[in-house]
Amino acid sequence: MPWLVITDPFPPSFYIGPLPIRFYGLAYAVAFIVGTAVAGRHLARRGVPSNVTNDIAFWAIVFGLIGARLYFDVQSGWWFYLTHPQHILAFWEGGMAFFGGIFAAVTVLVVMARRHHINFWDLLDAGVLFAAVGQPIGRLGNVMNGEILGPPSDLPWAIRYTNPASMAPHLGVAYQPANVYEAVGILLILGVLLYLRRRGVPPGILGLTYLTLYPVSQLILFYWRTDSETPAILWGLKQAQLTAIVMLLTIVPVFAVIWLRSRRASPALAAPV
Repeated sequence: MPWLVITDPFPPSFYIGPLPIRFYGLAYAVAFIVGTAVAGRHLARRGVPSNVTNDIAFWAIVFGLIGARLYFDVQSGWWFYLTHPQHILAFWEGGMAFFGGIFAAVTVLVVMARRHHINFWDLLDAGVLFAAVGQPIGRLGNVMNGEILGPPSDLPWAIRYTNPASMAPHLGVAYQPANVYEAVGILLILGVLLYLRRRGVPPGILGLTYLTLYPVSQLILFYWRTDSETPAILWGLKQAQLTAIVMLLTIVPVFAVIWLRSRRASPALAAPV
């Protein structure tokens, strides 16, 4: 029964005086702050000073945002952005592809590990904790925007957007909240990471676990996403699902091999802390 669904009458932004504040940007800001704090605490236990952590987090965030936006541009219609370059890095318009952020942020971690003489696997572990804590918070901005939606539904937890400023395809229609599904999926991954950390696993295990579980979650969750930016392009799969498959078949095995070699070369670095 449609009247039992959740109704969201709120606009995607509010004003402080003449200044517009978007819930999307606010959610990202909170995610960055909380994620940096969690990653910093993890690295502090490994002797990394807070000023170094903040420097690494700053550049990882900057290039992560650029990578996420550029990957979104590519997968959602690169020709439009070539002809409208002013929209290429328009983060405030919404639209981020997290796989692009992962690729860019991991590259930054490789560079920063060399620059600050820190074990890369410690940085990767901190980075995935940052991501697993921050992503669910960021998805709250998608909920307020009315984006990352599933199919129309009359389930009790379906969300109906009624504000004209909403990005939902049709006002008054209730949709399955794929954004909430994704947030819950990431929280489950975070639970696995925290459990492994409590068990005292060697450096790198948290990173490899996240790089495996996150693509799996996207393979599953993108079946609920029906927003226009994610059409099926090959074998009935969407761009993010294809990226997830490539990541599982190539990037994760490569990282696993590198981790095994580094552990043999430096067993002290791989010992539980």
